[in-house]
Amino acid sequence: MNLAYLIPRVIRHFMPEQLADWMKKRHFVIKAGIETMDPRVAVDHYLDYFAQAGIDFQKKSIMIFGYGGNVQIGCEFLRRGAGRVILCERQGLPYSKLTLELARKHPDYFVVTTGNIQQNSDRLTIIHEDIRVSAQQHTIEPVDLVLSRSVYEHLEDVENITRALAALTAKNGKQVHFIDLRDHYFRYPFEMLTYSDTIWKNLLNPTSNLNRLRIPQYEVIFRKYFFRVRIQVIESNLPSFLAAKKCIRKEFLSGDNAVDSATQITVEAAK
Repeated sequence: MNLAYLIPRVIRHFMPEQLADWMKKRHFVIKAGIETMDPRVAVDHYLDYFAQAGIDFQKKSIMIFGYGGNVQIGCEFLRRGAGRVILCERQGLPYSKLTLELARKHPDYFVVTTGNIQQNSDRLTIIHEDIRVSAQQHTIEPVDLVLSRSVYEHLEDVENITRALAALTAKNGKQVHFIDLRDHYFRYPFEMLTYSDTIWKNLLNPTSNLNRLRIPQYEVIFRKYFFRVRIQVIESNLPSFLAAKKCIRKEFLSGDNAVDSATQITVEAAK
């Protein structure tokens, strides 16, 4: 029994999400994602991938799915040449306050009136709602690129969210998702795979949710809704995987150590 893992995991499971969000904002124990912490670096990472994958984003419409609450990432994409950006987040997560400083720094993306600052919806749109509802009600025009980083591993309804994102992707459009397959108690990257669904869901799963899907499951889901799907392993940890393998439940094993030891992947899907 790994108490060094179990005790923090149980605490995180029962921690109110409001407290977790408070800790993220203050960088206390729980760290927010790079989109929230450093939007410029986040955009750099996307553009590095675009360069090696031959993806042209200039003047294209882009959706950042799970943008982390920092509006700056949308401004940064626009500044680098995107035509329009839609920032999407889950319902209930507040986004950064639109300040006069932000509006003055990016005058093309905001409209300032007396005592009020609004995004210029022709360039920048911020949406906080269930993406499945957005797709059903057609509240978002299909976009050329859908992007996310360290979002997919937290989703509960991966199947229907992927269907919704596919519906919101324009003809000949693409999606690029960076997915972190590790247990987010990063010291033990494969530990979460050693527990049954009952124990995981009732005692250990953090309120941010880790769905524990592996490469084969992601591939099956994405191939249902996209014509071309490419999954790349960008990081793996074979020593840690082999050390944990005897305890990992069989449903998480494909039989290929190279696949099963992956810790971070990209999914590129095209319609």
